[in-house]
Amino acid sequence: RRGRVPVCGPANGAIRASCFRDVRCARLRRVALVMSMDQVNALCEQLVKAVTIMMDPSSTQRYRLEALKFCEEFKEKCPICVPCGLRLAEKTQIAIVRHFGLQILEHVVKFRWNSMSRLEKVYLKNSVMELIANGTLNILEEENHIKDVLSRIVVEMIKREWPQHWPDMLIELDILSKQGETQTELVMFILLRLAEDVVTFQTLPPQRRRDIQQTLTQNMERIFTFLLNTLQENVNKYQQVKTDNSQESKAQANCRVGIAALNTLAGYIDWVSMSHITAENCKLLEMLCLLLNEQELQLGAAECLLIAVSRKGKLEDRKPLMVLFGDVAMHYILSAAQTADGGGLVEKHYVFLKRLCQVLCALGNQLCALLGVDSDVETPANFGKYLESFLAFTTHPSQFLRSSTQMTWGALFRHEILSRDPLLLAIIPKYLRASMTNLVKMGFPSKTDSPSCEYSRFDFDSDEDFNAFFNSSRAQQGEVMRLACRLDPKTSFQMAGEWLKYQLSTSVDTGSMNLFISACVRVCVCVCVCVCVCVLKPCSPAAGTGEGSLCSIFSPSFVQWEAMTFFLESVINQMFRTLDKEEIPINDGVELLQMVLNFDTKDPLILSCVLTNVSALFPFVTYRPEFLPQVFSKLFSSVTFETVEESKAPRTRAVRNVRRHACSSIIKMCRDYPQLVLPNFDMLYNHVKQLLSNELLLTQMEKCALMEALVLISNQFKNYERQKVFLEELMAPVASIWLSEDMHRVLSDVDAFIAYVGADRTSCDPGLEDPCGLNRARMSFCVYSILGVVKRTCWPTDLEEAKAGGFVVGYTPPGNPIFRNPCTEQILKLLDNLLALI
Repeated sequence: RRGRVPVCGPANGAIRASCFRDVRCARLRRVALVMSMDQVNALCEQLVKAVTIMMDPSSTQRYRLEALKFCEEFKEKCPICVPCGLRLAEKTQIAIVRHFGLQILEHVVKFRWNSMSRLEKVYLKNSVMELIANGTLNILEEENHIKDVLSRIVVEMIKREWPQHWPDMLIELDILSKQGETQTELVMFILLRLAEDVVTFQTLPPQRRRDIQQTLTQNMERIFTFLLNTLQENVNKYQQVKTDNSQESKAQANCRVGIAALNTLAGYIDWVSMSHITAENCKLLEMLCLLLNEQELQLGAAECLLIAVSRKGKLEDRKPLMVLFGDVAMHYILSAAQTADGGGLVEKHYVFLKRLCQVLCALGNQLCALLGVDSDVETPANFGKYLESFLAFTTHPSQFLRSSTQMTWGALFRHEILSRDPLLLAIIPKYLRASMTNLVKMGFPSKTDSPSCEYSRFDFDSDEDFNAFFNSSRAQQGEVMRLACRLDPKTSFQMAGEWLKYQLSTSVDTGSMNLFISACVRVCVCVCVCVCVCVLKPCSPAAGTGEGSLCSIFSPSFVQWEAMTFFLESVINQMFRTLDKEEIPINDGVELLQMVLNFDTKDPLILSCVLTNVSALFPFVTYRPEFLPQVFSKLFSSVTFETVEESKAPRTRAVRNVRRHACSSIIKMCRDYPQLVLPNFDMLYNHVKQLLSNELLLTQMEKCALMEALVLISNQFKNYERQKVFLEELMAPVASIWLSEDMHRVLSDVDAFIAYVGADRTSCDPGLEDPCGLNRARMSFCVYSILGVVKRTCWPTDLEEAKAGGFVVGYTPPGNPIFRNPCTEQILKLLDNLLALI
């Protein structure tokens, strides 16, 4: 009775009805709220059970799938996802439940945001910001995946609301960051993920992306100031307390925030205006250089520095980067490198060294881009110190670090101004000396015969990966060496000569069992003759050769010979292109050639390198033609090379490579120096005829190669009749086989051809002689001889010489000469059977 409204007149009746309605609404809201909370609690209990089942390794597949289905249906269909998600995300829950609750909220933002009312959006946004402010654990205790999903939720809301419906977002983040280290780190994560989604990965629709990026750009000065202040403030705190054991957790918290700030800066430095990076007299670059010597922060600082120094764009905007060549910056960079490399191989320090090496590379490339283009930029005063520090990376045991420097060395050696700088010229001998070491193929991850091996185990998964990387790196290094030789050819030649003399005077070391790979690997090694040697089983001392006392591709002597050969070949080729004729050290070159010709070895891998050196030094013969017979004597002895005389066993791959290499060298000399070789034609012809007379002495390919060499020299006869007679005599053995009745029968009948080449036979025992092998060899000899003669025979390029030699038989109506080929008559005789074969 005390709460009853008195009934007296119409006015009181209206008031009473209104009061009843208010009371009913309030009661309904209370009932609905109670029912809703009960429903939330019940659902949350079910969700916790489902998540526990999914994450429990002892759960059966059936229960796990049912739990997953329940959770997915809840996220897709339940109208009270937000309160459930917020309840599950409370910090009193265990980490996996909190993570699932936050995933629910992320799903709502991603897929239901547009269907939510304005009040619901504000409620969710405020609730998430409250979670960051008060619903997270200490920065050192909070799980990383919780921080990650929290930052994702905020960024998803920013992508949908900012700046139009959330203009104070940056202010709120700034306020949030002042509440503690956990909140500051989360703000860093939010800003980084926002930059990645908008600029780096561009996961937004184009119009929204433009809106947000434009707003970011407009506020970039404010954002950068915030990032720099956060970094500096936390670094200062960290440095003050890091040595105090009683405040270790505080130091770790500040360090964690500093790392987050550096990571966030790395996400912005790549695309913001250079004016922000170089603002306040390059304050950011100065801070980053200082942090290179702070062990916990140096890697992040190096990453930021690398991104900044690697920036492209207008040259005018990049000029301030030259401040890194200053005394202070260079001091910190060099001291950081020395410290990181001083304590042995530690993975974290090694990764930092890689970044520091890349910073120096990028710095050198910026110098090359700016110097000479702008008159304001001059060669830095610390250029010499820079070169010395850069050379230290080139001489580092790590193959990766050595290789990383090559492109920048190439840019320096090519540069119009820097290539003439006395400091750069003075360091070329040191660079070449380092290259001599770097060309030696050592450092396989599976081995322990070099300091490089330990680093290779960090960089390469297998010996195959290392081998592919090394071959590519060596090719690149060869190009850079040639550029260096162009600047200082005499010193380069002197060093190559010294190395060659050393190898010639050193006894062969085939290595021992522990120097070879003992695991089952497949390594493809490109030897000087460009032959692929595949190791398909555990190596023995005879691997690659077939002989117990000979080198393998891993022998200490061979890897040295291989590297020296590559170096000498690169140097000499460049020297002859660079120096004037009167400047070429002919006597020294001839002396080296004489030593190589006098060197005798029965090791096929070493001999292959020797042949490459003969070819490299052959240009000196143009100044001393009297050495030509000795050169050909060396080559012809290699054409018939055998490790064991009169052996009936099949030739090893290494022996076949040597013989093929010698044939290729003879062809190359006859092709490139036909006028020089022509006076010795009769001697060569007689020698080749003698070799061809023994059908088993040479393979068919070797016979064809020698015939090609003779054809190349015969082109210098410049006399049609003489060359025709020579070709007729040369092709006589081919014609006698190819035009025989037996061959005509074989080529005219398919069944006879199949039987002749042995295609109808089952595979025979490798230990037995194949009765059809000689037939196939003769047919190959004929076909390849015809091909070689057609390919190599030609008339003189000079019209007057062609006319005088009888090569011109008439003229076309427009007046163009009609030439005749001296091999025409011989080839036409053989053509019918050749076409029958085809």
